[in-house]
Amino acid sequence: MVSRKFIRKKVRDTFVEPDEIFLDSKNLQNFNRQQFEGRIEKPIPKKTINFIGIAFILMILVFGVRLTYLQIKNGEIYRKRSENNILEKINIFTERGIIYDRNGKELAWNKKEDSGTEVLVVNSSPGEDLSYIRTYMKPGFSHVLGYVSYPTKDSKGNYWQTDFVGKDGLEKEYNNQIKGENGSKIIETNAKGVIYSENVINSPKRGSDLKTSIDSRIQSELFTLIKNLSKSNNFFGGAGVIMDTQSGEIITSTSFPEYDSEILSLGKDAKKIDTYLNDKKKPFLDRTVSGLYTPGSIVKPFFALGALAEGVIDQYKKILSTGSISIPNPYFPDKKTVFKDWRVNGWTNMGEALAVSSDVYFYEIGGGFEDQKGLGIANIEKYARLFGFGDKTGVDLPDETEGIIPSPEWKLKNFRGDPWRIGDTYHTAIGQYGFQVTPMEMTRAVSAIANDGKLLTPHFILSDKIKEEQIQTIALPKEYFDVVRGGMRQAVTSGTATTLNVPYVHVAVKTGTAQLGGVKNKVNSWVMGFLPFENPKYAFVIMMEAGPTTNSANASTVMRELLDWMSTNTPEYFE
Repeated sequence: MVSRKFIRKKVRDTFVEPDEIFLDSKNLQNFNRQQFEGRIEKPIPKKTINFIGIAFILMILVFGVRLTYLQIKNGEIYRKRSENNILEKINIFTERGIIYDRNGKELAWNKKEDSGTEVLVVNSSPGEDLSYIRTYMKPGFSHVLGYVSYPTKDSKGNYWQTDFVGKDGLEKEYNNQIKGENGSKIIETNAKGVIYSENVINSPKRGSDLKTSIDSRIQSELFTLIKNLSKSNNFFGGAGVIMDTQSGEIITSTSFPEYDSEILSLGKDAKKIDTYLNDKKKPFLDRTVSGLYTPGSIVKPFFALGALAEGVIDQYKKILSTGSISIPNPYFPDKKTVFKDWRVNGWTNMGEALAVSSDVYFYEIGGGFEDQKGLGIANIEKYARLFGFGDKTGVDLPDETEGIIPSPEWKLKNFRGDPWRIGDTYHTAIGQYGFQVTPMEMTRAVSAIANDGKLLTPHFILSDKIKEEQIQTIALPKEYFDVVRGGMRQAVTSGTATTLNVPYVHVAVKTGTAQLGGVKNKVNSWVMGFLPFENPKYAFVIMMEAGPTTNSANASTVMRELLDWMSTNTPEYFE
């Protein structure tokens, strides 16, 4: 029999007195509801507690069974596996950006290879995602495109270079833009190299592509023409550049001889690389931007502009060329020093002097003679520098070299104790003596004649607005440029460049033949100009290096063959 006292106690414990309810309701606004004040507590049901307890017991049983399986039943197997397994961080090599020409033709791209070739080429390890080699268009593009160095390991198999690195040309100049970013992953392998698992940590980011201003069709043809003439007529080498006269975009830039970009990138053909290193013709030298050459008569148009600007002569005055001029010899007063013209040119005004390339005319307006006043060496240097000589062009290729303008200071530095003489001025006025230029330097300079005095920044990236805005203005009257352009056109119609008098486009040209060496048995042959004459769009320079003086073929021969080819294959450049 249950005690009545117990029943009353149970009822009393759960019973809420009315006054408590009224007191709590009166104080309702002061309760903290977030702390459950003012609410009747309700105990957790026993069923819930039982359910949670059973769930914990089941989880313990599952983990216990799995632990028994791993540690007791198969413990020895997994112990041996863990001792032989290796966790290794592996590079996921990204793809380098592709280099295109202006028409979307691939110039440098990534060629997929099978796994066997991967190991042969780059010494990759199992699991490494290096699945391509860098491939280049050829011939004629090596110096512009350059080459790369592949990811490289030390003798212990550790990478000390984890990226493709541009080593020359556009590959080097724009390396940060086109290299991309490698990814990485963790792989687990056993002692036999079998992969148990792998997990990507960072995904690779592909490099950006480059679209260049190069027209690969013209570049290939120009290189072939320079190569053929070099071999058939014993020139040491050659180079050619074509540039847009309004933007500075390079249409072609090629140099012969050249190297094979893929051979240098892979670095496997030691014999061929050694041949490059020992070749006297210097295949590593990009003659367009790093080669310095005596310009000869191609500097005459710039000094003609200087003479007009300084009031030394006007375009109409004629100077008589009888084949030479003579002045007193500073070493032997009883003798004369003779400065020869390349032929007797007779009476010539400025346009005619440019057309026939009269040396006597430019001796006199350069250094002065008898009653003809000359520019003098200071003004010669002034106008040479005005057109960018003696300075780098700023072209976006590595290793550009600046030219040399002879001056009294230059002579004192190189020939101590020997003062500057009038004969040095004469020789400088016709592009001889210590004058040195690069083909790129000359291309920019003649482009400034074509476009009325805008000295542009040559560049290889299509529509590069930053480079296109880097312009220096040469403040000379337009009529002076008209006079010089007229003389250069006359060189084609009746002067030294009649081989370029073609029916399909009107070209304006200045040729040059620079004598080399003490015995003068070698010459640099030059042709520079622009087209079309009526509305100049493109400037060009071709230089054939150190050929025999007896050659009948020269730089103009190359340009004529290129023009003929372009008239059929790329006539849009003549419109």
